[in-house]
Formats: sequence, structure tokens, C-alpha cells
Amino acid sequence: MVQLTLPKNSKLTEGKVWDRPAGANNVREFRVYRWSPDDGKNPHVDTYFIDLDDCGPMVLDALIKIKNEIDPTLTFRRSCREGICGSCAMNIDGSNTLACTKGIDEVKGPVAIYPLPHMEVVKDLVPDLTNFYAQHRSIEPWLKTATPEPQKEWLQSHADREKLDGLYECILCACCSTSCPSYWWNGDRYLGPAVLLQAYRWLIDSRDEATGERLDNLEDPFRLYRCHTIMNCAQTCPKGLNPAKAIAEIKKMMVERRV
Repeated sequence: MVQLTLPKNSKLTEGKVWDRPAGANNVREFRVYRWSPDDGKNPHVDTYFIDLDDCGPMVLDALIKIKNEIDPTLTFRRSCREGICGSCAMNIDGSNTLACTKGIDEVKGPVAIYPLPHMEVVKDLVPDLTNFYAQHRSIEPWLKTATPEPQKEWLQSHADREKLDGLYECILCACCSTSCPSYWWNGDRYLGPAVLLQAYRWLIDSRDEATGERLDNLEDPFRLYRCHTIMNCAQTCPKGLNPAKAIAEIKKMMVERRV
């Protein structure tokens, strides 16, 4: 069950129901989470009706249409519209995904749209990713070497480069981390699937020379070992990645260095 983080001393209520488009025959209902820190009101769910014959096929198209033509106060993040930037990550029909790659026709019945679970909300569908980004910075996601930097690019064999497939494609949308119950319960200490997948990406990079230091940084009962292989992360990743597998590989590295 999705765990939303509501503002303190508040409850989720029904909001405004907007008018149906006149003369439209192909109408779809969208139920959208709304909350603003500026008006003192409870979070609520507003209902909008969209003529799908005058709208693009993706959920993001509907949100843009709502903002442009119905309710300009609706707030959400978006940028690339191609599943590359991760900005429009949100919970749609009960699952975390990207609004720009989620087809409206993939949802049966009213389309329910909420912010990513667990995160504090800045406004409406915009989560506060401050802690998430701080955790990412904590793994030092860059090459660390003692060898003098070459005058040209760092070279890798084809085999070493292929080890990064399924890792470097992560767009840090936070869909996986915010789908993880262990992250809901221990988000202040457990790094979560997205950050640990990124950590593994640097651990196995043949050009990096700080493997021991990186493993030391993860050697903690919470930072790494709160993963209980629930596998929500692999199921929800919009890029088809498997963070749980990466986490298991880090645990193997922890054991192997002690043998």
C-alpha cells in the first residue's frame, strides 16, 4: 500500500470537481492530489475531465492540458517528455512511474495521480528531493583515482564497459526508492535502491581506484543492509533496471573482501 506523507495535522479530503468539456464524447476523469503550503487548507483531490480526442496520449499530456486550459494553479515538474530526465516522476494508478511515458489508455477507470510516496511535498505533485540528492552526493558519484589523469579519455575494455550496462541508465527519478517500504521506514539512514544502484555503478567501474573506500562508506547496518529484497524497486523502475540485484552484488563484495 502506498504511503503518502501528508502535512502535519491534516487529512486528505475531496476537493473541487471541475466541469466536463461541453460536446465531448471521449471524456476521461482525472483525480489529482492538490496541496499548497500557502493556503492553510487540507490536502485534497480535485477531479478534472479531459476530452481525449483533444489531448495527447500520455498522462503528462493531460496534466499539461489541465494546467494550460483548466486550472493554472496545478503544479508539477516536467522537462524532456521522453523518459530521460526523470522530472515528472509521480504515483499514477497506484504505481510510481513517469507521467511522460505512462499512457492514459494503460489505466482503467479514473486516472488517480499523486506525488511520489514517502517524500515531503513542496506543492501538489512536486516532492521534496533534498534528502534523496544528499544521499546521492554521499556516495561520491564520480571517478576517484590516485593515478595521474591521462591526457586523453580513460580507456576501458569492451568487457569492462559492458559491466556498467543496467546501471548507468538510471535517471535518478526516485521511483524505485519511494516505492520501497524499507526506505519509507528508514529513509533518514537507509540509502535506498536508486542511490545504492549508483554506488554499485562506481564500485565496478574499472577506471575507479577507491573500491575499498567506497565499501567502507557503505559498511553500516542501515545504509546498505536495510534492503530486504522486497523487489518493488525492480517492478516500478521506468527504465527497466534492477536495483535489488545491484544491492545484492554490493553485499557479495562486502563478504568477499573479508575472505
